[in-house]
Amino acid sequence: MANNARPDVKLRHWLFCACLLAVGLTSLSGCASKLNAPQGGSDGEIVTDSDEPEARKRARIRLDLAVGYFEQGQTTIALDELKQSLAADPNYAEAYSLRGLIYLRLNDFRLSEESFKKALAIGPRDSNIMHNLGWLYCQQARFPEAMQLFSEALANPQYGERAKTFRAQGLCQVKAGQLADAEQSLLKSYEFDARNPITAYNLATLLFQRGDFVRAQFYVRRLNNSELANAESLWLGIKIERRLQNRDAMLQLAAPLLKRFPKSRELESYQRGAFDE
Repeated sequence: MANNARPDVKLRHWLFCACLLAVGLTSLSGCASKLNAPQGGSDGEIVTDSDEPEARKRARIRLDLAVGYFEQGQTTIALDELKQSLAADPNYAEAYSLRGLIYLRLNDFRLSEESFKKALAIGPRDSNIMHNLGWLYCQQARFPEAMQLFSEALANPQYGERAKTFRAQGLCQVKAGQLADAEQSLLKSYEFDARNPITAYNLATLLFQRGDFVRAQFYVRRLNNSELANAESLWLGIKIERRLQNRDAMLQLAAPLLKRFPKSRELESYQRGAFDE
């Protein structure tokens, strides 16, 4: 997600990892900071690090290690660290949420749902957990349940990851065939985070498919003029400029496609003139 996108990573890879980018690892890597954030105690004093129970501190350290392994794709080691985290503190919602993400990556939807529901039972107002469970339901085509959870997450006035949830909601609505609603969700996500390449690419793609070429051009041009431009975004830009009969703009996009991605399937399609495939 997020922002998890890095320059020169193919958008194809971003889309392949859409579930992880949509849920956003920021909600996990930010666990420690969330736990350490000053909060008011029962006597009105600010809660500091020394107030954190020893069991939770041990669990948090293990969770931080698990997050690092998960981000590196070492899911087995991450799960082992989570077992130790939960052994230290069985009521650690963030640990269960990460376990849900790991099983989602492994396509074990049953254990993923079980983990997210356990996390939500411990933290029933945690919008990040609602978001993650909603994304799981989207992967299972359980669209009404997914949309309900996204709405509940966004209804929390203290939720700071709105771009992430609007993006996931939009991608889910595309999958459900709710294209008008998807456009609105992706537009809202873009308002909160205009640099996210997944939002920009999918919004431009949706507008292109709906025949709104001028607006599609706006979003894909901003992406292609950034360091996040990649083979798929350049190819989409070429197809949009072709529909708008902008030959010079097409050639300007074809040049970096050839130079930077000479072995890409997008360049091969361009060279064959396969604009409508």
